[in-house]
Formats: sequence, C-alpha cells, structure tokens
Amino acid sequence: MAGAWLRVLKSVPWGEVIAAAPQVANSARRLWDTVGGKGVATPNTELDEAVAHMPLDDGMALIAAQVERQDIALAQLQGQVREASKLIAELADQNAQLVAKLQAARERLTLIGFTAAGSIVLAVVALSLVLART
Repeated sequence: MAGAWLRVLKSVPWGEVIAAAPQVANSARRLWDTVGGKGVATPNTELDEAVAHMPLDDGMALIAAQVERQDIALAQLQGQVREASKLIAELADQNAQLVAKLQAARERLTLIGFTAAGSIVLAVVALSLVLART
C-alpha cells in the first residue's frame, strides 16, 4: 500500500505544482472577490402577499408568482455559489501552504541526504585508515 503511494508521490511534477500554487491561490481569491462582492437578491415578500390574494385564474398573478419563485431560487443559488467560491479560496490557500511546507520538507530531506552521504564517506575513510594501520 505504501509503495503505491510512493509511486504516486514520485510521479507528481512537484516543480510545476510549486510554481502553479501562487497562481491557483490568486485565481481563487479573484473568484471569491468577484462572487463574494455581489449582493444577494432578496425575495419580494410584498409581491408574494399580493399574489396570494389575487384570483388563481388571473394569468398575470401566476406569472408573477412564478417569477417570484424563480427569484427565490436564484437567490439561493447565488448563496450556494458564494459559499462554494469561498470554499475554493480557502482550499487554494491551504494548497499553497501545503505546497510551501512540502517544498521545505524536500529541501530538508535533501540536506539530510547530503549530510548522511558525507557521513558515510567520512566513516568509510576512517574505517579504511584504521584498517590500514592494523
């Protein structure tokens, strides 16, 4: 199971992911600014009450009622889009933070690898010197 995850992680082009993370975060923020800045359409309750008192055979009343229902549905959809764009912006920010932490971890792992390689070389040299003296 871990081998499969390692293959997946090795196949990810981390350089491209790291390079694209700021653009993704900026795009998500622009989306949130665009969608979040728009006001929510509020349904007209006065019209609802007026339509409720009209006779049902009145065609204009039916059309007005349908328009009002559509306005309510549109307001709900706008709210959902605003919430979704906020979630996308938060996820993009978290992604940017994750990518930055992964890059730092890669750099530390590279440093540890070089340190370990240097230590191994020094140990081999020291061992060969000890064996050469005996």
